[in-house]
Amino acid sequence: MKRILTIYRLMTVLLALLVTAMGIQAQINTDQVVNIGRNALYFEDYILAIQYFNQAIKAKPFLAEPYFYRSVAKISLEDYRGAEQDAGLAIERNPFIVDAYQVRGVSRQNLGNFKGAVEDYDAGLELMPEDKNLLLNRAICQSALKNYDEAQLSFDRLLSLDRRNDRAYIGLAQMNLARKDTAAALENLNRGIALSKKNASAYVMRAEIATRTRRDFESALADMDSAIMLEPRYAGYFINRAFMKYNLDDYFGAMSDYDYAIGLDPSSQEAHFNRGLLRAEVGDNNKAISDFDFVLKHNPSNFMALYNRALLHMRTRQFREAVNDFTAILKKYPNFEAGYMARGEAKRRMGDNKGSEADMEKAMAIFRRNKTHVSNFNPVEIEQTAAIKKAEQRALEGNDEPETAEEIMNRFNTLLTVNENDPVKPEYANRQRGHIQNDNIEVEPMPMFTLSYYALDNKLNGKTHYIREISDINESRLLPAVLTLVAGEPQLNEEDIQHHFANIEYYNGLMTSAKPRSVDYFARGMDYLLVKNPEAAIKDADAAIALSPKFTLAYILRADARFVQYRMTQALNAATGDLDGAPDATSRAMLHQSQEKTYLDKMQADLDQVIKLSPKNVYAYYNKGNVYMLQGDLTSAISCYNTAIELKPDLAEAYYNRGLMYLRMGNKTQGVSDLSKAGELGVLPSYNVLKRMNR
Repeated sequence: MKRILTIYRLMTVLLALLVTAMGIQAQINTDQVVNIGRNALYFEDYILAIQYFNQAIKAKPFLAEPYFYRSVAKISLEDYRGAEQDAGLAIERNPFIVDAYQVRGVSRQNLGNFKGAVEDYDAGLELMPEDKNLLLNRAICQSALKNYDEAQLSFDRLLSLDRRNDRAYIGLAQMNLARKDTAAALENLNRGIALSKKNASAYVMRAEIATRTRRDFESALADMDSAIMLEPRYAGYFINRAFMKYNLDDYFGAMSDYDYAIGLDPSSQEAHFNRGLLRAEVGDNNKAISDFDFVLKHNPSNFMALYNRALLHMRTRQFREAVNDFTAILKKYPNFEAGYMARGEAKRRMGDNKGSEADMEKAMAIFRRNKTHVSNFNPVEIEQTAAIKKAEQRALEGNDEPETAEEIMNRFNTLLTVNENDPVKPEYANRQRGHIQNDNIEVEPMPMFTLSYYALDNKLNGKTHYIREISDINESRLLPAVLTLVAGEPQLNEEDIQHHFANIEYYNGLMTSAKPRSVDYFARGMDYLLVKNPEAAIKDADAAIALSPKFTLAYILRADARFVQYRMTQALNAATGDLDGAPDATSRAMLHQSQEKTYLDKMQADLDQVIKLSPKNVYAYYNKGNVYMLQGDLTSAISCYNTAIELKPDLAEAYYNRGLMYLRMGNKTQGVSDLSKAGELGVLPSYNVLKRMNR
C-alpha cells in the first residue's frame, strides 16, 4: 500500500474548481481559513490542513467545502474511512460536487467496497459524463466485482474518448488476466507500454506473464529493470527481480537485490525470507538463520520460515533449537511424519535416545496407517510429492477445495514474489507540478532554501546550512525557537501546529500591550509562514522592514512567503487548464499566469535586496537561480548557480539544478558533469537522471 500514496500526492491541483461552484461566503474569515487550509493541502501538510478545516467546520458546519477538502487531506493520509465520511458529509450539503463523489469512490475502492465505489462513480458520471478518471475507476471496480461485460463497456467508453489512454489498456489487461485470457492481456499491455513507457505496473504485469506462462526470465528481467528505473524506491520490485536473477543462475545479483530491498524496506518479510533461502542454498547458514529469525519474530505463524530454520539448526548442530522448531511444527501439523523423523534425529544427536525412539515410532505409525514408507530422510521431497499427487487428483475430479495444511508444507523451499495486486490504482487526479523536462526525463529540481524552526534531516550528506544573520539572531535569543535554513518543507505534527497558533496569539497580545519591535513582527511572520498563511506573513515582514530597512532576514521571510503564494497560484492555474472548455477558463488562466509572474518578480526583488545587504549570501543567489528557472530564463539561472558554487563549492543542490538547466539547453556534456558532481556530494536523484540519460 505504500505506493498508493503516490496516486494522491498531487490531487489538490484541481481543488480550485470548487471555489466558484460553491459560491458560499463565510463570515468571521471562514473563507480565509479555508483558503489557508487549501494552501497547506497543496503543500502536502495534511495535518495542518485538517486543523484549518476543523476551524471552518466549527464556525460554519453547514458549508460543504471544508468537509470536502478535509476528505482530500484524509485520503492523502490513507485514512479512507474518515475520507469516505467527510466526502459523504460534503455531498449531503451539496450533491453537485463531482470531486466529492470521486474522493468517496476512491476511498471505498481502497476499502474493498467496490459496489459502493461504483455507485459513487455512477453519480459523478451523471454530472460529468466524460470524466476519464471516473470511467477508469468504475471499470476497475466493475472488473473486481466480476461484472466483466459492464467493465468492458466502461473501458470502451473511456477509449472512445481517449484512444491513447495507456492506463485503460493496462486496466483491460488486468481484467483479461482475471478472465485467464493471457494472450489478450499481453496484447493490451504491449499497447499500453507503446503509448507510455512511464507506467511501472505495466512492466511488472508483463514480467509476471513472461515468468509464469513462458518461464522467459530474460525478458521478465528486462521489464523489471524498466519498472525499477521508473520507481526505484519500491522494495517489491527488487524482490521480484531477484527471483528472476535466481532463475537465471545469477545468485550474486539476486543476493544484491534482496539486500537492497531490505535497505529500502527493512520490515519486508518476503525479502528476509527469500534471502534466508538463498543464503541457505549457498551455505551461509548462520546468516540464513538470522533472516528466518526476523521473519518469525514478526510472523510467528510462518511455518515455511520455521521449517527452514529447523533444518538449518540441524545443519549447524544446534539440536536443542531444532527440537523446539520441530515441536512447534508438529503441534500445527500432527500428521507430518517427516517432522517426527527430523525431531527424533535431533533428539538422538542430543543423547535423548528415549525421546528419539518415541518420535521415530510415531513417524512409522503414520507410515503404516498411510501404507507408505520411505528409505531416505528428505521431508521436503516427501511433502512435495504428496502435494503434487493430490493436486493432480483434484484436477481430475474437478475439486477446488482449499489447500490443506500438509500441502502448504511443500512450499517451504519456494522463493516468493511480491504480487502487484492493484496495478491500476484508483485515481482521483494524476497531474504533475513543479517538474522540468528534458526529452522523456521528468525530474524535480532541488527546492528553495527557506527559513524554518525545524532542521530537516539531511539524508544526502549531513551538511548544515549557515548564514551570518541567522547566527546573530539566534545568539540574541529574541525568537521563540532556534532559526535555521532548510531545503524543503518540514511536515508539522498537530502539537507543532498548535504551538505556532499559540505563538501567534502571544504576539497579538504583546503588540496590543506594548510597542512592537521589528523582531516581533518577524517572529509572528515566521509562525504565519509555518502554518501556511503567506498573506499574513508578508504583512508582518512589511512591518518589520518598515521599522528596520536593513533587516536582511525579513526580506528572506517575505521572499519565502511570495514563493508560497506563487505555488498556490500555480496550482490554481493548473486547475483552470482542466476546465474542459469552461467559458471563463481562458481569462482565469491569464489572470493566474499574471499573478504567478507578479509573485516571482516580487520574490526576485526581495532576493536582490538580500544580496545588496549581504553580498556573499550564497543561498540568495541559489534561490534567485531557482526563480529564473521558474521564469524560463535558463541562462540567468545558470549564472546565479555559478555564483552560488563560487561562494560555496560544495553546494550540491546548485550543481544538480545547474546540471538540469544545461540538459534543458542541450549541453549534455556539462549537464552530466554537474549531475555527477551533485551525486558525489550526496544528491542521490542525480544517479537516476544519469541512468536515464544513458538508456
